[in-house]
Amino acid sequence: MRLAIIGYGGMGSWHHQSIEKTVPEIQVVGAYDIQKEARDKAIKAGIKAYDSLTALLDDKAIDIVTIATPNDFHKDLCIQALRAGKAVVCEKPVCLNAAELEEVMAVAKETGKLFSIHQNRRWDKDFCMVKSILDSGAIGKPYFIESRVQGSRGAMHGWRGHKLNGGGMLLDWGVHLIDQLMHMIDSKVIAVEGHLVSVKTPEVEDNLQVILRFENGVCALIGMATNCFINLPRWHVSCDNGTMEIDDWNCKGKIVQLNTDAPLEWANDIVYTEAGPTRTMAPRPPETTREIPLPDIATDWSEYYKNIVAVLNGDAELIVKPEQALRVMKVIDLLFESENKKHGLACNI
Repeated sequence: MRLAIIGYGGMGSWHHQSIEKTVPEIQVVGAYDIQKEARDKAIKAGIKAYDSLTALLDDKAIDIVTIATPNDFHKDLCIQALRAGKAVVCEKPVCLNAAELEEVMAVAKETGKLFSIHQNRRWDKDFCMVKSILDSGAIGKPYFIESRVQGSRGAMHGWRGHKLNGGGMLLDWGVHLIDQLMHMIDSKVIAVEGHLVSVKTPEVEDNLQVILRFENGVCALIGMATNCFINLPRWHVSCDNGTMEIDDWNCKGKIVQLNTDAPLEWANDIVYTEAGPTRTMAPRPPETTREIPLPDIATDWSEYYKNIVAVLNGDAELIVKPEQALRVMKVIDLLFESENKKHGLACNI
């Protein structure tokens, strides 16, 4: 299958290199970008640089179009590519809001063409490790899940720092972390609250905390920071029979599991700590728990594009569905509203 890329900047060229290395079923044949430097970069990378968007969309040899432009161009480009008869892969966030996405979904239905969103972080090793443990029930049912990405480089970079382009941390990393949680937790979101802060980027949020409450009782705390100098764990998951922690991108961490073979007998004596006397927060006897290793999970981002090929060949069901992205965008819309109103909001998503 032949693929062309609209927007040959950092992400566009990444798509080209990644597909070329790992997905032999797809041949990247060309790209279009409004900037001449980017078109020159495409030629140097060994593919055709189209002179115009029309020329790319009119090329009958192109089966798939990947859209990797700034966020505010996604909706119109998706619609044009679908109406040109192409299967469409759009970078995240697929649109600036749920209403825009609904417009694109209507055109996908009208044309009958494949439309998907590049939510590649469903294949991140750390996420797959957490999902594997929760799916297995090894530490019971989750009730608190904390998911964070943290850095200290300050302001949002380039167009991501501008409101007009759909910049800001919520539409950048937030859409990934929310998609991961909504993919992992099979339950409706019934309440959201967002605390969006601009520390170094005047137009958009560059640090935030988000709370999602699910109908099944799970509460998720999502944190994104660009001004953090002491990092908390990437994941901290509390379940009724144990706790899981993943420290960082290297996937170091541990699982502490309740040792059900060892009965817990609480002493009547109060324990004295540096903070004073306590019984409730006294350390658990070591024989009542056991530490188990994190699961060894093999993941591959190329599975996303391999699924696109399989769907087009009629051999598989689409993994990243527009309907899933619509749920995420509805949550994001409410989080922006929550920040504006300075309180949480009930929902049924």
